[in-house]
Amino acid sequence: MRTNRVLAKLRQNKLALVTTVTPYASAKLTEMIGMLDFDCVWIDMEHQDYSYDHLFDMALGCRAGGVEPMARIRKGDYWTYSRPFEAGATGIMVPHCCSAAEAEQIVRYSRFAPMGMRGIDGVEVSADYGLAPTLEYMAHANRETFVCVQIEDREAVENVDEIAAVPGVDILFVGPADLSQSYGIPLQTRDPLIQTAIDRVAAAAAKHGKHWGIPVGSAAVAERYYEQGARFLACGAAIIMLQQGWRQIRQDFDALLQR
Repeated sequence: MRTNRVLAKLRQNKLALVTTVTPYASAKLTEMIGMLDFDCVWIDMEHQDYSYDHLFDMALGCRAGGVEPMARIRKGDYWTYSRPFEAGATGIMVPHCCSAAEAEQIVRYSRFAPMGMRGIDGVEVSADYGLAPTLEYMAHANRETFVCVQIEDREAVENVDEIAAVPGVDILFVGPADLSQSYGIPLQTRDPLIQTAIDRVAAAAAKHGKHWGIPVGSAAVAERYYEQGARFLACGAAIIMLQQGWRQIRQDFDALLQR
């Protein structure tokens, strides 16, 4: 059983840097990200057509590279929480958490007793395929997997203090795009309304001793949030970097042809 790199960083108030291979289901890319010294790969099962087999393979690549695989789930019933962990995820991100009651249910589905009632299997990868004593594994899983809830609705912002107070929730993660949509100003993520909402998330996290994070476009953009205490920052996506690289190549050759 392994120590969780993300939690180790956060417990020391250090930055945990997250990125994603979206939309590609590639174990090679997740392994390479680990070799590049990122802390976490965000595997987006909410918006992408990843299967649990895809998740298992990408998590295997993460283990080879020494980086933590976090699954953003397709929010639903009990099994949608347990299956990502059983496929190798060491963290879970739950979209659109809007209330303390919902956060409590997320914890119940994601944690073993006494914190919750996640179903016991004991032969998945995080239990060393059954080689770890089950009770030791359960305690280890409660300590070394993380639960991240997304604050991306106006209702969630109104309830963020109560959500942050729920035991078993580790990280509050702002979803700026959906949050702006919820406030009626789609994609205007720099609007004062959204910035005030983010400030409320940061304050709630600090008050209740929780970590918080947000996606950022660059280190320069991240600076403000880092100064506010954000230590779980996501930057970059495979499709964006490929587009940028290929666009630059096309532009370079267009310039050559115009000479």
